[in-house]
Amino acid sequence: NMDNFDPKKGTTTVALVGTDGVVMAADMRASMGYLIANKEAEKVNIIDDHMAMTIAGSVGDAQTLIRWMRAETNLYKMNNKKGMSIKSATTLLANILQGNKYYPFMVQLLLGGYDDEGPSVYSIDAIGGVTTEKFTSTGSGSPVAYGVLESQYKTGLTVKELLPIAVKAISVAMKRDIATGDGINLISINKNGYIQYSKEQIESLLLK
Repeated sequence: NMDNFDPKKGTTTVALVGTDGVVMAADMRASMGYLIANKEAEKVNIIDDHMAMTIAGSVGDAQTLIRWMRAETNLYKMNNKKGMSIKSATTLLANILQGNKYYPFMVQLLLGGYDDEGPSVYSIDAIGGVTTEKFTSTGSGSPVAYGVLESQYKTGLTVKELLPIAVKAISVAMKRDIATGDGINLISINKNGYIQYSKEQIESLLLK
């Protein structure tokens, strides 16, 4: 039902572009009705070694899109002997969403990664609108997260310097927004691929 649907309910995701890679993070709370009630909700999803996607919105729609993107990027890699660029993947995703706008996927997406052009992040809305971002946030906690990002983000920062900013943005949103919570998913992607951070690493970043 479109009337009471809010793609931003119950989630905070952030993505930041650094000099040497991207950082993407999200809370791990799953809100009833919008997501399966599972505290380990994966809102940051690896699409390929060099590419990931964050999701705010319906879990069924999100899973469909993730499967679709993984299949398409895999096929591309087999045919072309190299990974799909972040821009091409974004265009593909936008086309999938535009092609389904009469029965739209209930999602707000961030796609980011590292390719021959370097690090990049794109924001894609439910009907396929695309913007390119240096730092961005989606979900119900995003106004609070943006407060942190706007005060702390600047160009020229490395992944290492961006990690505590991303974690802080999510954790501050979690304190204010009751629909966000239960831990943080955190990944970074650089020229060598992706790193998924452990609970312990995230906790030590929170102290910075």
